[in-house]
Amino acid sequence: VEWGEDDQFDDIERHTQWGLDLMEKYVKFVKERTEIEQAYAKQLRFCQYQAFLQVVKELNDFAGQREVVAENLTTRICVELSKHGQELKQERKSHFQEGRRAQQQLENSFKQLENSKRKFERDCREAEKAMLAAEKLDQDLNATKADVEKAKQQANLRSHMAEESKNEYASFLQKFNRDQSQFYFLEMPQIFNKLQEMDERRTVRLKEGYGVFSETERQVMPIIGKCLDGMKAAADSVNEKNDSQVLIELHKSGFERPGDVDFEDFSQPINRTSSDSSLGTPRGTLDGRLDPRLLGKNKGKRWLFSKKNKPVITEDFSHLPPEQRRKKLQQKIEERNRELQKEIDQRDALNKMKDVYQKTPQMGDPASLEPKISETLSNIEKLRLEIQKYESWLAEAESRMLSNRPDNTLRYSRHLDHPLTLSPHWSLSPDATHSDDSQDALNQPIYTEFDEDFEEDLASPIGTCVAMYQFEGSSEGTISMTEGEELSLMEEDKGDGWTRVRRSKGGEGYVPTSYLRVTLN
Repeated sequence: VEWGEDDQFDDIERHTQWGLDLMEKYVKFVKERTEIEQAYAKQLRFCQYQAFLQVVKELNDFAGQREVVAENLTTRICVELSKHGQELKQERKSHFQEGRRAQQQLENSFKQLENSKRKFERDCREAEKAMLAAEKLDQDLNATKADVEKAKQQANLRSHMAEESKNEYASFLQKFNRDQSQFYFLEMPQIFNKLQEMDERRTVRLKEGYGVFSETERQVMPIIGKCLDGMKAAADSVNEKNDSQVLIELHKSGFERPGDVDFEDFSQPINRTSSDSSLGTPRGTLDGRLDPRLLGKNKGKRWLFSKKNKPVITEDFSHLPPEQRRKKLQQKIEERNRELQKEIDQRDALNKMKDVYQKTPQMGDPASLEPKISETLSNIEKLRLEIQKYESWLAEAESRMLSNRPDNTLRYSRHLDHPLTLSPHWSLSPDATHSDDSQDALNQPIYTEFDEDFEEDLASPIGTCVAMYQFEGSSEGTISMTEGEELSLMEEDKGDGWTRVRRSKGGEGYVPTSYLRVTLN
């Protein structure tokens, strides 16, 4: 059976388009399968438990076979079928263009036939009218000879024109019949047969793709079977008794089991003795003090039963160190700002499209865009609220970083009218005997003043650093620096992202640690 025997042009056009769509769907399906295989292989490569070392080794080989499957599916199906599909699209387009040209030629021939037919019909009516008018005038006794001759000439002219139209109509009829016969019996059958051959080639390639899909899986089955056998062997090699013995040898304390607790007679204070195993004096040393070695063993013995608290991850990243929290919040704000800009651009595009629909209703219904516009506006509002939330957390984190800096007297003495320090005579010992000197010390002020010169002598640099970037110290406790400026390092970063430095021209304060290249003494 050949398609050329049929004349259903539209049906063949739909069928061939359906065939190409089916091929594209299959390519898409295989691409998704390859993505799954690649992700599966990637996940199989990672394992966190040493107990599964052999299983992980086999999983690595297993993952390699999944990658082979993905690679073969990509090269032998996705790439080849995609290329073949593009070639078929061009070929199909060429065939249908050829068919439409043939249809157009036949339609033009039919229009010429219709025009010649109408002209022939019109000229015949005009010739008949002219003939009747000449006969009527010839029978009229009042008509002159000149009028009669003129009427006869007009009738002869019309008859001649009708004869020419007849010949033209016959010529166009013959041409149309020839074109129609060629269209239905030669041109379109050839085009349909070409499309049939093209579609059958597509079907064969798709059939081969179906086979490759299963054959690719079948080829790796023997190796995958060996990997699974290795995993089973690894599972069978587990010895629960041996593991128990290993645990015992690893964590045994070596303690003797405690004896009975002796009775302590407090009614005879002179002869009272304590047992080595009594609760009052832990055994281990003669003077009743605990042996440090036993403490170490006890500590090692108890750790097995302790529980470690898992860190609680909070939305505002307060579980992170200050500088990491600040960077994380800044990252979140940047991400939300990018999402907000996308939503704003989408809103503007939808509004422009709505204006176009309102001005030209034939292009679309403006009301159909309302749900999408409403959704976009809702997303914009939601993102703005999230940005405000993260910005408030960022402001709190930055203020906390400033307030958590080491706040000793030496650092801020230049900002105070009366620098203060602890008196060296103050004693915190509860058993100290208060002499007159110590009593006088208690009556003295706890804090005493000292000048800035003494402060400068106490603080000495612990290293040097060079500013890699310019920084404007606008907040309290910070100083400005220029790019390339050499500074004295007064205090290292305490974990909050700030380092205390001193300028050569005078002035001391905090600058961002990430802006410095530090060299310690």
